[in-house]
Amino acid sequence: MKKILVALSIFLVFSCNSSAQKKKAEKTFEVTKTKAEWKDQLTATEFYVLREAGTERAFSSKLNSNKKTGTYVCKACETPLFKSEHKFDSGTGWPSFDREIEGNVDFSTDYDLGYARTEEHCGTCGGHLGHVFNDGPKSTTGMRHCINGVSLTFVPAE
Repeated sequence: MKKILVALSIFLVFSCNSSAQKKKAEKTFEVTKTKAEWKDQLTATEFYVLREAGTERAFSSKLNSNKKTGTYVCKACETPLFKSEHKFDSGTGWPSFDREIEGNVDFSTDYDLGYARTEEHCGTCGGHLGHVFNDGPKSTTGMRHCINGVSLTFVPAE
């Protein structure tokens, strides 16, 4: 009886950890291109971050210290993602914002580091932007959208 219970327990553990649970839901985005088309449009670093969910080196983006007024748009499709008035210096080495432009950013959960993180994507083309954490300014939203500068283009206000 004990052997049957052990075998049943092992079976249940493995059956509850199916590959179907690990798959991310595939969303169809308004702007879609082949891998070759994205590679033609983006630099190698932009492709790595936006299309392969990579991360640029901390403190490598000129946008990290940008204090001008304007809008940060997706490098791949020019969708407006963040406003300059919501940008703050998080000290992390990546451009940080306390909120996104609502409706233009999609979120998913990634377990790439062995724990759950909220990943951010452009809502129009699906490009990887970065991650959002709840350690931002308490005086506003409390959120820190930690964004790869290489995934953004800054458009100054006119």
